[in-house]
Amino acid sequence: MAKVELKNVCKSYEKKVEIVKNINLEVNDKEFIVLVGPSGCGKSTILRMIAGLEEITDGEIFIGEKVVNNVHPKDRDIAMVFQNYALYPHMDVYDNMAFGLKMRKFKKDVIDKRVTEAAGILDLTEYLHRKPRQLSGGQRQRVALGRAIVRDPQVFLMDEPLSNLDAKLRVQMRFEIKKLHDTLKTTFVYVTHDQVEAMTMGDRIVVLNGGVIQQADTPEQIYNWPENIFVAGFIGSPAMNFIETQILPDKTIKLGNQTIYPDDNLNAVIHNNDLIGKKVTIGIRPEHFSLNSNGIKVIPELVEMLGSEKLIHFNLEDKKTVAKLSSDKEVTTGEEITLAPDVSKILVFDSETGKRFKAF
Repeated sequence: MAKVELKNVCKSYEKKVEIVKNINLEVNDKEFIVLVGPSGCGKSTILRMIAGLEEITDGEIFIGEKVVNNVHPKDRDIAMVFQNYALYPHMDVYDNMAFGLKMRKFKKDVIDKRVTEAAGILDLTEYLHRKPRQLSGGQRQRVALGRAIVRDPQVFLMDEPLSNLDAKLRVQMRFEIKKLHDTLKTTFVYVTHDQVEAMTMGDRIVVLNGGVIQQADTPEQIYNWPENIFVAGFIGSPAMNFIETQILPDKTIKLGNQTIYPDDNLNAVIHNNDLIGKKVTIGIRPEHFSLNSNGIKVIPELVEMLGSEKLIHFNLEDKKTVAKLSSDKEVTTGEEITLAPDVSKILVFDSETGKRFKAF
């Protein structure tokens, strides 16, 4: 097993277009870390550089204690799982899983033992003699995982492995991959653009944008205490609401017809950052609104029913805003309601830099 470390890693094409900018990241031994961000943020490029499929422009990559900048991909002791499965259609499941070991001249009994064990872990034993075309998408992805497992690598690298599956299968496979990590106790580096995958699977999440790490932390910390507006808006569905306002001389905040009186934490944020009289951006997650007779008067423009929840769309300070309520709440489009934000959950951001103001 091994940790993975990136030190000042950069990637640019023709010395002009910077894709990855001075990345410093340490993935601990046996950790499951998820790289997440929008298309073009550099997450897959980072994974490919770790794998050796992409040359780095500058910096160093360590696997274990060894610098692998100039080490061939096959000698890095990693296994990679792609989104398109990359199975050989003319081979059955057994041969697909065994192929890499055969190419490395492993003995037949060793190959058989490893394939049989991997098939057992992934519930593929009864499918070993089927061709890929006879399998479902989820089963094919498990075969791709099995092919990686039999190599017994130090590090698993996964590049959006669930993106070709339907919603139900993605949920099932998230569970399967997380269970696999718990069973193998190996280092996993997982790339996705899906924040739900990131939140449910990662021990830590690395949020990237524009080739730069915006925040690397536990799912709970990233969700509750995002470092900046980008992270706050990217993680969470529906996204966090952002409203530009001003901190009044008495430290209160005016939202619509309601005056927000800060709690101790919000008071500390205002005091320690000298925010009185300044324009700021406040962030409120949709689930942190509640129906309250003393709340902000709003008129719902759209009510979306999501089974156990309702999404209420309305305008607040000329901003499109969303509240998430339980489905048993009576809310009708066009009929005024009053919503109160949970003051203890309000975050305050610098409108210019996007950084979150902290209490201490």
